[in-house]
Amino acid sequence: MTVLPKWFYNEFQQSGVDFEDTARVEAYDHNQRSSSEEAERELVEWLGISVGHSVIDLGAGTGTFAIQASKAGARVHAVDVSPTMLAYAQRKAHAINAQNIQFHHAGFLTYEHRGDRADFIVTKAAFHHLPDFWKMVALLRMASMLKVGGILYLRDVVFSFNPSEYHSHIDAWIARMAKPAGEGFSASDYEMHIREEYSTFGWILEGMLTCAGFEIVQADYLAPQYAQYVCRKGKTKLRTDYQLGRSSS
Repeated sequence: MTVLPKWFYNEFQQSGVDFEDTARVEAYDHNQRSSSEEAERELVEWLGISVGHSVIDLGAGTGTFAIQASKAGARVHAVDVSPTMLAYAQRKAHAINAQNIQFHHAGFLTYEHRGDRADFIVTKAAFHHLPDFWKMVALLRMASMLKVGGILYLRDVVFSFNPSEYHSHIDAWIARMAKPAGEGFSASDYEMHIREEYSTFGWILEGMLTCAGFEIVQADYLAPQYAQYVCRKGKTKLRTDYQLGRSSS
């Protein structure tokens, strides 16, 4: 096991919603409706994941996407920092006798991929758990796990509104999305997301993706608070400070 320096970010420490809480995990599929079986099956088909592909699902959660990718014939590595989430996902996979999913208790910064590089990396509603510095570290690590030409799909809470209008946009988002208790994520959940988690602006994230050596094939800003990116790993190396137009000290 790699010994990490004392300054390394602890990605196993829960930020925002506590997904070590069994009740929270069991309610997740109902609350996160964009991750339904049908939606995840459509995503697998849209990305072109099929027999023989290798897929890394970072922040696999309750395993719905991993299961649908495995049903398409892919070899899947389902990675999550929450043992409770992983156990729940494993039970779901076992119930359908999914044979080609490996589960890993790790995250963006600690998962060590073994064997051939992957064809796809998929991460949904998880990247916001990392501060921006560590997002960049994670993107470099993901690039190292992908084949040249491999695809990174990233979907998350990403802000594309004018930064000077943050107050009204955040209030409008919470008012639009929050559900009563027991029916979905509540206003307090969204408030906690803004207060304690690390969603960032699209222009920052696009810069990080490019800097990590990805070509952004498609960037969809689905709402002022949500985005998805399809990125291809290129042959070029990491861009340096000089190439980014900054002088080195």
